[in-house]
Amino acid sequence: MNEDIKKVLVIGLDSAPPELLFEKFLDDMPNVKSLLKKSAYGPMRSCIPAITIPAWMVMATGKTPGELGLYGFRHRKRGTYNEIWIANSTMVKEKTVWDYLSENGKNSIVISVPPSYPPKKIRGYMISCFITPDPSVDYTYPKELKREIESLVGEFIFDVVYRKENRDEVKEDVWEMTKQHFEVVRYLISEKEWDYFQFVEIGLDRIHHAFWKYFDEAHHLYEPNSKYKNVIRDYYRLLDYEIGKLLKLVDLDETAVIIVSDHGAKKMKGAFAINQWLIEEGYLRIRNKGILKEGRQIKFNELDVDWEHTIAWGWGGYYARVFLNVKGREPKGVIPLSKYPEVREELSDALRSIRGPNGEPWDTKVFYPEDIYPEARGDKPDMMVYFDNLYWRSAGTLGYESVYLKENDTGPDDAVHSEYGVLSLYIPSIERPVYITSSIYDFAPTVLGLLGIKCNTAFHGKSLLKMLKEQ
Repeated sequence: MNEDIKKVLVIGLDSAPPELLFEKFLDDMPNVKSLLKKSAYGPMRSCIPAITIPAWMVMATGKTPGELGLYGFRHRKRGTYNEIWIANSTMVKEKTVWDYLSENGKNSIVISVPPSYPPKKIRGYMISCFITPDPSVDYTYPKELKREIESLVGEFIFDVVYRKENRDEVKEDVWEMTKQHFEVVRYLISEKEWDYFQFVEIGLDRIHHAFWKYFDEAHHLYEPNSKYKNVIRDYYRLLDYEIGKLLKLVDLDETAVIIVSDHGAKKMKGAFAINQWLIEEGYLRIRNKGILKEGRQIKFNELDVDWEHTIAWGWGGYYARVFLNVKGREPKGVIPLSKYPEVREELSDALRSIRGPNGEPWDTKVFYPEDIYPEARGDKPDMMVYFDNLYWRSAGTLGYESVYLKENDTGPDDAVHSEYGVLSLYIPSIERPVYITSSIYDFAPTVLGLLGIKCNTAFHGKSLLKMLKEQ
């Protein structure tokens, strides 16, 4: 299957869902559509949690978020209630695909794969991702590459502000960023030696979040006949145009091409104020209750929490992280270790029983890290909650008339994440399209198999090459 493969190109499209890339917008993407005619492709199940960090690094290492100790962009500092640290590349201790390739004498170029700031040493070249503070820092390996990039495109754009009311600016900024990224990709793919080339375009995720309600008639905030109704479709067209220009620089007779996303996207039904609910249910106690009646949004750190009588508190995000106030672990813990399983199960049952604003049943999922990972390292939450299967975000703020919010509490956001992203695998020897369902854990063993690399690592997934041979 892979005897003629000399190179692997990975096109990462952050948050691309199969329903849009492989169905709704496929006819708007002739270059991708042509590639799929000789590809194995279909939905790819993401990790838990299905969010950018840790998903891209789960993909690159073949390890679970628990083994990586990465449960999101931010994490609670051990021994504190609400102090945080931000995920970065130094937290990733497991080997990545490009680490294995380096050990086997192969060159890699890795661009914008989260979390990759600060950039690590690599046999090849690296540009760090959207968590990079600003362009003034060293964001490339080797350091000299930075001058090369800036002489090509000027100041590198790592990300854009997308949660803001001025959607015209969001659109303009994302278009500019995406075009710049692809210019850098095409330059490096043409000018540098590589066996493996992977980049991630974050712009698609930003476009989904900023413009979903304008194209999805089922969205609760749908705006018919908006001037933004075709922005998402137009962005997919832009991606296809840029991908088409990129593929012309690649010898498709000897290169495997993977298109992959870290998770999918779907309409947001609203946000659920987790801490406000915990207060109403008696799990979270505060002394300054009057603050909730001030008619404004309240941040958690404005609360005077009565920790001596508090059972749990939560964090906002695409999923909820719920922490229990455990004696001996938290500074003012109240739950004895002997009662921990009982208390957690009681709260879990209460969370799963939550219904929607009109009394409709929710498909809420509650995960315990130690149950879903072979190992749960680092500052893990006690519970990970998908409200209504991720259709409802978790809002960590308080002070609302209802725990059900029609909009996101941290700025305009129309979309949430979904469990299934995409994976397509183009191989020259594939003669017709093959429909497959894959897992995010299949990525690393598949890439290594394509390049003939054997390692002793016990990956959680399997090489898709073996599956294709069996068909």
